[in-house]
Amino acid sequence: MIFSALVAFIVVPWTTVRIFSGANHAHQDHGEDALSRLYRRFMYPLIHYPRRGTTFLVATVLLLVVMIVGLAGYRLVILKMLPYDNKSELQVVLNMPEGTTLEQTARVTREMGQYLTTVPEVTNYQSYVGTASPYNFNGLVRHYFLRSGTNVADIQVNFLPKGERQRQSHTIAKAIRPHLKEIADRYNARIQVAEIPPGPPVLQTLVTEIYGPDYDEQIELAKQIRQAYQQTDGVVDVDWYVQAPQTDYRLVIDREKAALNGIAPTQISEVLQIALSGQEIGLLHDENAREDVAINLRLGQESRTRLEDLKSLNLKGQNGNLVPLSALVTTETTTADYSIYHKNLQPVVYVLGDVSGKVESAVYAMLNLQPKIDQILAKQPVPAAVHPTTTTYLTQQPPTTETYAIKWDGEWQVTYEVFRDLGIAFAVVLVLIYALVVGWFQSFITPLVIMAAIPFSLVGIMPAHWLMGSFFTATSMIGFIAGAGIVVRNSIILVDFIELRLKEGMPLEEAVIDAGAVRFRPMLLTAAAVVVGSAIILADPIFQGLAISLMAGEVASLLLSRSAVPILYYKVWRHRKPRYSAEQSLETSGNDKVPELGDGFDREQDAHPV
Repeated sequence: MIFSALVAFIVVPWTTVRIFSGANHAHQDHGEDALSRLYRRFMYPLIHYPRRGTTFLVATVLLLVVMIVGLAGYRLVILKMLPYDNKSELQVVLNMPEGTTLEQTARVTREMGQYLTTVPEVTNYQSYVGTASPYNFNGLVRHYFLRSGTNVADIQVNFLPKGERQRQSHTIAKAIRPHLKEIADRYNARIQVAEIPPGPPVLQTLVTEIYGPDYDEQIELAKQIRQAYQQTDGVVDVDWYVQAPQTDYRLVIDREKAALNGIAPTQISEVLQIALSGQEIGLLHDENAREDVAINLRLGQESRTRLEDLKSLNLKGQNGNLVPLSALVTTETTTADYSIYHKNLQPVVYVLGDVSGKVESAVYAMLNLQPKIDQILAKQPVPAAVHPTTTTYLTQQPPTTETYAIKWDGEWQVTYEVFRDLGIAFAVVLVLIYALVVGWFQSFITPLVIMAAIPFSLVGIMPAHWLMGSFFTATSMIGFIAGAGIVVRNSIILVDFIELRLKEGMPLEEAVIDAGAVRFRPMLLTAAAVVVGSAIILADPIFQGLAISLMAGEVASLLLSRSAVPILYYKVWRHRKPRYSAEQSLETSGNDKVPELGDGFDREQDAHPV
């Protein structure tokens, strides 16, 4: 903006003189164009009949409220943090029940892969069973790279390039999710169809954190909330961060029986180690191999799958007698230790989910889930000494764990923080703009008239998002804030021209109409330039909201501010002391005659005296 101003004030005048210095520029007055004449006929009754002007302003404000509350409230325009991108890949995350063997996990993964080959847009896929896939954006954001174990698997799916397919990656993900879930349900598995990028850097789109005084009760509460997730339309890929209890078998050696049979306890331990994990007993010298191959002695899979198979092993005593392992050990069963997640030193249970369907926004899914969660929390016991004010927290953790409470996290937390920070920054900008305009116009009221046109751009922004079927995202908010500068500039042009006409001695009611008629062409060209410049990013999934806000907001503000700002200026100053006296008008215009005292008043005494 700074350099463009320098170009406008220095380069353009110099170039104009150099190029057009010898041309004939005889002025020919062709009169006003049709748009200017139409504008004057439209504005005349709004200025000369105050009730009509008031009706126009009230109708504009009501239209603004309807566009914001109506379209957003009835979910015609969906509020979302980030839109979905169109990438040529996605990731399928598979979680089998704890204790599932690696072979069973591989079987389910292979079955899902066979289905993926039937999808027209899929070119190939890679399966990672028992380990995480290589580092990618999803892995870093959602910590998928930490996954390992016999019950986990990742499938990296690659699509055709964007130009060779009609469906976007998000549409493909929505289409394949039900089929993959059907396969997973047959094996009690859980899946997550993670698009790239998955959105904000959070665990999942929907995240509910459960806090409370007893961890086992937290798990029971989380189980009910997970069921509420599963029963809510539009919530998919439901999971939780709770490990299923696993039985731990401990083989305790009967030292007395072992000693009577001449078998040392270390001998029993070594036999079990060889049977389960194996032991290297030598090297295979293969002339076709570059290096020697280690020989690992280990029981086959079919001989070490069950505990009874291990107990049937025979150990040789000092006297050459064979003794079954079951005669030398006793079995004790305990529950294996499991992980307990903490957040800021508070034990927490996470319930996760994603959104899919008609309304693909975390905010609306939260609104659907909150009544069900409130009913669940109402059944939890509350200590007599504790009287909580709320059981649901939106932006911060519960201050105490003495009662059961939840906190919404995930995409909602990032959405709240981003829009909050943008709103605060925008408020600071408005204060700075107000101070700047006050200093220029030497008035505390005129800047309010100028800035009143800023919200009018939403009259175009919200319907445009609805017609385009686009989310109102953070980029849309940035476009609205950026367009506010253009709106203020147009209003300043109008007000400055009005006051210029007033200095020349023109009556107020004529000045406000003349300003909109004369300054319409540069405002129209500016709006056209913004529309054309923003059109190139209209097809981009991420920055589409920015383009829509700039284009539709500029068109709406052009039409509304051109009418509303002159009307507001007239209503504010028509009954106030004139800002420009007759002497000022005389000095500015260079006229020899001082205007009469009554000049500038209409018959109804509605006009501003000049």
